[in-house]
Amino acid sequence: MGRFLIRRLINMIPLIIGITFLSFLVMSLVPGDFLSTLKLNPRISPQVIRQMEAQFGLDQPLMVRYLKWLWSVLHLNLGVSLAYRVSVTSLIGSRAINTIILSACAMLFSWTLAIPIGIVVAVNQNSVWDRILSFLAFFGMSVPNFFLAFLMMWVALRTGWFPVGGTYSVDYSTLAFWPRIADRINHLILPVFVLGTAGMAGLMRLMRSQILEIKNAEFVRTARAKGLSERVVIYKHVLRNALNPFVTMAGYSLGDLLGGAALVEAVMNLQGLGLLLLDAVRQLDIYLVMGSVLVGTVLLLVGNLLADLALVAVDPRVDFSSAGQQ
Repeated sequence: MGRFLIRRLINMIPLIIGITFLSFLVMSLVPGDFLSTLKLNPRISPQVIRQMEAQFGLDQPLMVRYLKWLWSVLHLNLGVSLAYRVSVTSLIGSRAINTIILSACAMLFSWTLAIPIGIVVAVNQNSVWDRILSFLAFFGMSVPNFFLAFLMMWVALRTGWFPVGGTYSVDYSTLAFWPRIADRINHLILPVFVLGTAGMAGLMRLMRSQILEIKNAEFVRTARAKGLSERVVIYKHVLRNALNPFVTMAGYSLGDLLGGAALVEAVMNLQGLGLLLLDAVRQLDIYLVMGSVLVGTVLLLVGNLLADLALVAVDPRVDFSSAGQQ
């Protein structure tokens, strides 16, 4: 296990460097920069523009700027946001908690419903419930998240049952502890439903296909031949083997913290990492974009590593040598 971890951590280094360099290159090739709009303002003198370019290193060659940024990252410094004029680390940290809460609740919602429903439709293959739930799953996968977000906001506006967007109410800071918790939960219901619906549909179809594939395997027929009940066969033998792909998916979901909720956060005005990244790209805030890309890359790689470790723990057929080759 020690060699496996060391090998995977070493392999992460060139991946992180390659991804961040390509991102830095793409951002640098975009016409203009953060100061382009300021240059059009006649009230700002060219001298002030040159001072700001020197302050943020925008007057230096691309490789020099990237290497300086990479050196600061090695010292746990992600730089300063050009738009917000604050540390990128503190800015990402202040928004991360909202995205983590949203993504964790959406994941809990989708997984809690998808796995039992997938088991039911697989056990009752070709039944009425199988057809109805499979139709709903395909419908959920086909509806874009942003459209469903607009639809839910329309429902909230017409009914008044839920707040129309936002992370919390205007008077949130004046509320006591439990009213704050209730306010946050009330603002999370619709975003969690929007994010969890598409994920739940895909997970349900995956669970159904996994059980249908495994329930006729040789070791399952052997378990039935021993006289075990169908319930024991499904839940003890089939389900345990069917969950292996979900272990891998759980690890990859860490990388979705930045990208998965971006459109929903933008539509519903949720103050999270996705909306922050979109604003940074629009404003060409290169250091904020690079910090967000770095965090997303690390989350994805760490999630993949944790998924491999969990897969070895739950499946005795998989060892560290085979997990490291995935």
